[in-house]
Amino acid sequence: MGKGGEQGGDSGEPAAQIRFYTWEEIQKHNLRTDKWLVIERKVYNVTKWANRHPGGQRVISHCAGEDATDAFQAFHINPTLVQKFLKPLLIGELAPGEPSQDRGKNSQLVEDFRTLRKTAEDMNLFRASPLFFSLYLGHIIAMEVLAWLMVSYFGTGWITTLILSCILTTSQAQAGWLQHDFGHLSVFKKSSWNHILHKFVIGHLKGASANWWNHRHFQHHAKPNIFQKDPDVNMLHIFVLGDTQPVEYGKKKLKYLPYNHQHEYFFLSEYLPSTFPFSWNARHLCLSPLPSVPDKSSLSSPVLFFRFPAVCYYGYSHCFTSLLPSPSPTSLQQRWFWFLESHWFVWVTQMNHIPMEIDSEKHRDWLSSQMAATCNIEQSFFNDWFTGHLNFQIEHHLFPTMPRHNFWKVKPLVKSLCAKYGVQYEEKPLGKAFVDIVG
Repeated sequence: MGKGGEQGGDSGEPAAQIRFYTWEEIQKHNLRTDKWLVIERKVYNVTKWANRHPGGQRVISHCAGEDATDAFQAFHINPTLVQKFLKPLLIGELAPGEPSQDRGKNSQLVEDFRTLRKTAEDMNLFRASPLFFSLYLGHIIAMEVLAWLMVSYFGTGWITTLILSCILTTSQAQAGWLQHDFGHLSVFKKSSWNHILHKFVIGHLKGASANWWNHRHFQHHAKPNIFQKDPDVNMLHIFVLGDTQPVEYGKKKLKYLPYNHQHEYFFLSEYLPSTFPFSWNARHLCLSPLPSVPDKSSLSSPVLFFRFPAVCYYGYSHCFTSLLPSPSPTSLQQRWFWFLESHWFVWVTQMNHIPMEIDSEKHRDWLSSQMAATCNIEQSFFNDWFTGHLNFQIEHHLFPTMPRHNFWKVKPLVKSLCAKYGVQYEEKPLGKAFVDIVG
């Protein structure tokens, strides 16, 4: 039972009763139907509100029964505004004798990381450069326009087609990194502007669902490489990952696929995204119900508007590829573009995580959990551009809302903090990172 207490105000009237809770009690409320979490020592019951959470109910459920302070600060660009939504959910505070961190976490490490974050804020590292992102979007649109001009002036010969493949693959890959920036609210000060541009880029330029991306990707950031919580590593029936999962499922004698050869069919699996983007993604976007969002009472105009971009994208892709020489333009040429892009996407996104620790929940602090699951790739102009600055995966995971062009500035501070507490900071060349995926 939580302990209660009252505080009297200056007017002599008793203030609202404050209930105090221990970590032992809070940790019991981590069930699907019963979710509590702690933010800055305040205890919130988010059970009923979780389904209305804009980031999805799963990401907030993954933090149930824990101190979610650092996750809360990491994902919200205006915590003061979000606190207004939390206020009705407040049920009490941690008891005075309880530590601020749960499960024996290193309180000094946690405090030093929060001090580092405050230092980054004071250095304006969370302020985006409008010029950087304008030029970035401009170079993507320029490549798309160049592709149309090439068809107009040079016709549809096979040499032109091969060049177009490189141009369109590049523009699509770069659009993928740009939608990632908007999705993480790292460009504009207002969340609404980030959401609008995110829907535009991922919808019109990528033909994908912003809601689907948000609900999956934030789970990955909240609990990277954690089985049952990170959807990026829940790939059973295709791959077994890490050190413990192969042993666990080997004992169960699952034989869906020859897992001892997964390092070989991994290369074939990269073709899969090129075989079903329209049939799966467009159907998901245009026909399936939206994930849980604050207001989904009806198919209002905004909802239809944000689903419409996918239709525009696939219509545009069909018109473009139908101009190219092929027995079946939409089924061959379009898939060839997606095939090339899927390789680019898979190698870049997996090189920072797959070679790292993949295991069950260990309830680490924010810094330690992110460091165990991520590694960096050496910095260079090409690596920055080729990976969309995801070569700074460590800094990105620690500060998801930080604009990517500032990662190199906060990197020395992160490395210094890791050295102080003996936390491994892993960085490797791009080629070695690719080899480690297969390894």
